[in-house]
Amino acid sequence: MSQVQVSTDKTVLREYYLLRLRLAGINFLQFINKLRRHPAGMTGLIVLLFFVFIAVADPLIVPHNPKEVHLEDKLLPPAWMEGGKSEYLLGTDQLGMDLFSRIIAGTRISLLIGVLTVGISIMIGTTLGMLSGYYRGTLDNILARFADLLLSFPWLIFAIFTMAVIGPGFGNLVFALTFKGWVGFFRLVRGEVLSEKTKEYVEAARALGQSHFKIMFQEILPNIMNSIIVLGTLRIGFMIIMEASLSFLGLGIQYPEPAWGSMVNVGRNYLLNAWWISTFSGLAILLLVLAINMFGEGLRDILDPRLRRIE
Repeated sequence: MSQVQVSTDKTVLREYYLLRLRLAGINFLQFINKLRRHPAGMTGLIVLLFFVFIAVADPLIVPHNPKEVHLEDKLLPPAWMEGGKSEYLLGTDQLGMDLFSRIIAGTRISLLIGVLTVGISIMIGTTLGMLSGYYRGTLDNILARFADLLLSFPWLIFAIFTMAVIGPGFGNLVFALTFKGWVGFFRLVRGEVLSEKTKEYVEAARALGQSHFKIMFQEILPNIMNSIIVLGTLRIGFMIIMEASLSFLGLGIQYPEPAWGSMVNVGRNYLLNAWWISTFSGLAILLLVLAINMFGEGLRDILDPRLRRIE
């Protein structure tokens, strides 16, 4: 091959990737403009970004060590109530730990659990779904039947059983939620691949001699990524609820680690004389999950071509 031809091929390839970058920039700007016209989605994004900022800036904004015990200040009410102290904005728990600091620290744990479990589930479910939907045959039958078996168990009961077997802890919690979490992405991707692989652009790629790997991950995957993103966003809120439920039952993040679910569990024993422990922890879960779901609904309305609500 001559040097002139090699240089020409590199120039064409460079122009191709530059064009793709320009199109990606245009699509991103269009997405932002559509999101701005979606009140629920925009509100959810703003609240979600606020929680992300809190999680990232946690060490800089917490007034106290979230696990520091002050028995002399136990069960103090919020600062604006009679008997409260200004240094404890939301009051303290039964061990005198600052509730405001613990809720801020718990933001990082909840978001980390949600993003980590969903990220791993997406990687596993997308890969298996691509292979299963594209190749079919024995592999598809085995994976589909295994996915159906996992779906036959209720989510919370399955997670409780798994955590009871392997024990509590952060790593075990991620494993327990991921063990079934990939199934939703597997079924979504498998169904999308079954539909996409019969379309003309896939046939054209085969005619050009592209490998199966390139067809799956360079041709089909970009065309189904919107559906994966929408499901992944909505599933983050679900995983946060699952983590809080397991921590509430004593099977997830263990007390005194600042997990919102375990804080709600501790506070239920003091509802009559220290209602703030469970109330503020529960409100944090509510606001974060609601924000994620609102943003996810906005993404679905914008990215799902079958809806076309936001033009």
